[in-house]
Amino acid sequence: MSNRTENPGEATEAALPSPRPAADAARDEDFEAWEEKPPAERLAAWLTTLVRNREYGQLAELRRPRTRTNAHIRAGWFNPEQREVYEQVAFLFAVYHRGKSQPSYGFGSLGDAARRIGGGVGRGPDDPGAARLIDRIVASRRIPWRHLQHAVQRLRACDQKPPSWARLADDLVRWNDRKARVSYHWAVDFHTPPTRSRSTGKSDKTADTIKKGTIK
Repeated sequence: MSNRTENPGEATEAALPSPRPAADAARDEDFEAWEEKPPAERLAAWLTTLVRNREYGQLAELRRPRTRTNAHIRAGWFNPEQREVYEQVAFLFAVYHRGKSQPSYGFGSLGDAARRIGGGVGRGPDDPGAARLIDRIVASRRIPWRHLQHAVQRLRACDQKPPSWARLADDLVRWNDRKARVSYHWAVDFHTPPTRSRSTGKSDKTADTIKKGTIK
């Protein structure tokens, strides 16, 4: 029989579970932060990752709107109750990014983006084609997918930034909500006269990327 007396501290230490690796804890935190983001933001983040990672096969699948591919299904799962809208926004994203190696989150509403359509004669309201296009879009009772595709293709051809993909998804989800008045706000954004804040304050860059010392 042993006369050894156990140290209470040793037993307590042995009973404690080993701490989780820091990497696992960080992954859990990242996952929780991802899950807390609105569905439209998660859709946009996933889509831009496809471009960044050169997932050209999935982007090509998304450009086939009449065929339900795995890429379409995955896009729809970000908001199963609005599956059609999310799949179609993914299609528009893929159309815009055909042949592009850098993704664009875009900015502003579709009305803001339509102001950027045009060329040497003028842009937005000063471009007859852009004006006719926005008139057709905002007059539609149903979501005007064909005209939206045309708008995205024109932005791509003009080498102009697209609308915010996350906002586009949110706006189209509320297209038939009379209180939201999405089409009306798009028309207002399109026809609002440009101001210094509109022309200089909107870009894909954040304040952290602006070089210091540019303002004297």
